[in-house]
Amino acid sequence: MWIIGHRGARNLWAENSLGGFRRTIDLGVDAVELDLHLTRDREIVVIHDPLLDRTTTGRGPVAALGLDALRQLRLQDTVDERIPTLDETLALFAPTSLHLELEIKTDSRGVPYPGLVQKTVAMVERYHMVERVRLTCFVPEVLEEIRAVAPSMRRLASLDRRSAEMLGGLNQALKRFMDLDCTIAVEKSLLEAEQDACLSVVGTARLGVWAPNTATDLHHWLRQPIAQLTTDRPDLAVDIRAQLAGNGSAS
Repeated sequence: MWIIGHRGARNLWAENSLGGFRRTIDLGVDAVELDLHLTRDREIVVIHDPLLDRTTTGRGPVAALGLDALRQLRLQDTVDERIPTLDETLALFAPTSLHLELEIKTDSRGVPYPGLVQKTVAMVERYHMVERVRLTCFVPEVLEEIRAVAPSMRRLASLDRRSAEMLGGLNQALKRFMDLDCTIAVEKSLLEAEQDACLSVVGTARLGVWAPNTATDLHHWLRQPIAQLTTDRPDLAVDIRAQLAGNGSAS
């Protein structure tokens, strides 16, 4: 089973930070997940929220500021880390063998950023990382755009209770994402309650879970018939996977 560091490893160090990404490279994960927004001057930056308030010293929408202004902000819980650009992040990971999951986010109104998919694909191609990148989103229309712009690039749909309800229920959401040829990562409480239903529609090879973080949860999910696990504690997950492999019980 693949282990994916969520926003790098956000329970270990500042999420979506270059320093955190550097440390995550050394953990033995298979991939790293991170999040993309567009600035006012249409630069791609790596930050989870559409608002600056939670993770930086700034306030307001990411999209309201240009890159130079965003560079003046500091990431919370760091000495002097700034919001990374996608360019910097790809340059960091390019020499490694790690895969990346790039989540295409929406703005503070929940509206997709015009041109973000195209700009992301072009930058991934420039770094010759197409085979190591999967583009992800909660929004079916964005995944449809990804398929249209870059049909050969792998896609992943994220799903939780709220998004499933908005799409007409779990089965309808799963089938819509399968029609888009996606791997599907399901929030752990929803997957635990509906694992048989998810497996029947998606199958083992395309089903993942997010984000179990405790040792107990990680032991449980690393034994399940799924393909990948996204966690804020990839250090624990890697160690437990090794333990289970040594006992002959890893997936």
